Amino acid sequence: MAIPNFLCKNNRVLLKELTKTDFKLRYQGSVLGYFWALLRPLMMFAILYIVFAKLLRFGSDIPHYPVYLLVGTTLWSFFTECTNQGIQAIIQRGELIRKICFPKYIVVVSATLTAVINLLINLVVVIIFALINGVTPSPMWLIVPALILELYMLALGISFLLGAVNVKYRDITSIWDVLVQALFYAVPIIYPITMIAESSPTAAKVILLNPISQIVQDIRYCLITDQTITTWSYVGEERFFWKFIPIAIVIIILIWGSWYFRKKSKKFAEEI
Repeated sequence: MAIPNFLCKNNRVLLKELTKTDFKLRYQGSVLGYFWALLRPLMMFAILYIVFAKLLRFGSDIPHYPVYLLVGTTLWSFFTECTNQGIQAIIQRGELIRKICFPKYIVVVSATLTAVINLLINLVVVIIFALINGVTPSPMWLIVPALILELYMLALGISFLLGAVNVKYRDITSIWDVLVQALFYAVPIIYPITMIAESSPTAAKVILLNPISQIVQDIRYCLITDQTITTWSYVGEERFFWKFIPIAIVIIILIWGSWYFRKKSKKFAEEI
């Protein structure tokens, strides 16, 4: 990994400029412009809330379920945006890569940081919505940034790994879109994990070992209610080390993705 190069002033400047450019280009030519950063997750939340909360009566036993759902959709939107932009970053910046010699990981990081900016904007809305809904602020809120960092590390690792593969095999983007759709239903975003636990405790444990599930549930626990089922509380003391599996998966994916990206980055200019 070329992490030490990140400390170089020129690389920091380049990262900053690429991030600003990516963020501006994302909404260039749009009538609503930057407001889409707020509107997309809110529209998704509104649709899911009407269908699953009002019509199907999901979450009736969960305190502040609207906030519960909004947190899940906001984090999911961040993950999908982060990975989609990160995977395509090298291809989209192909002309720049062919002309200038610089650490290629900067391109992926800058693309994913635009998703971080959108997330920060959305979190302001989430907090306001939570307060209006009657959620009481607590010291546990201070843990949320660390959990968001964990989610970003997972998305970045996937972006490095699949972004490098995507340079040679352009089908990766389409395959990832399908996988993301399937993964959405494998994570308790719209449904409470209690629904799965009631019918199959084993299936609930498997779902909670997914890093995304672990992060989403932990943030809900810290931000909304301590009645939220988390990986730590559900797996059980007899399987103590299982509780660290989601974190281990994140670290492995980030290290593997970074290593593979660095290995393949030497030929990016030739393959793009």
